[in-house]
Amino acid sequence: MSRSDVPEFDELLKNARHTAVHLEMRDNYGVGDEAAGFQHFKRTGDADQNPDSAFWVPWTSLVREAVGRSVVMRRARIVSEPVTDYIRYEHALTPVNLTVGERVRWLPRRQASEIALPGNDFWVFDGRLVQFNHFTGDGDWADPKYSMSEDPAVVKLCVSAFEAVWEQAVDHEKFTV
Repeated sequence: MSRSDVPEFDELLKNARHTAVHLEMRDNYGVGDEAAGFQHFKRTGDADQNPDSAFWVPWTSLVREAVGRSVVMRRARIVSEPVTDYIRYEHALTPVNLTVGERVRWLPRRQASEIALPGNDFWVFDGRLVQFNHFTGDGDWADPKYSMSEDPAVVKLCVSAFEAVWEQAVDHEKFTV
């Protein structure tokens, strides 16, 4: 697919019929729209857990709509231990993901050593389409920020990786940071 042919994430999620799974493998993200909230969290320990806040509504409305159509949304995170400040922040925000219908699990990186993992974070939609997320070394979006694949071998790798992580991972409620 050329860059102009790559659909936006919200379009992909709106077209999902059954599943949307996401694997996150970085210990730090530095995307611009989270910067203020992350800095506030580092100063105070407080995180925005209101799913209807201006920060969350773009995401929570997409998830609520998808879950309302019976799309099962699962997110797995592979993290180093001890966790980074960013992972503590992400953990503090996760109740919002759960509130709107996502299922979230965490896997310590040392337990992922025997899992074949793609080189980038990704989403898989309906077990047929992969969207890879590309980040800079500092954790901000790279250009291009994502790419797509429907190649059966690539989809199989990503589905297999996600399911292996999911199987070993711990539900959010049981994972402490």
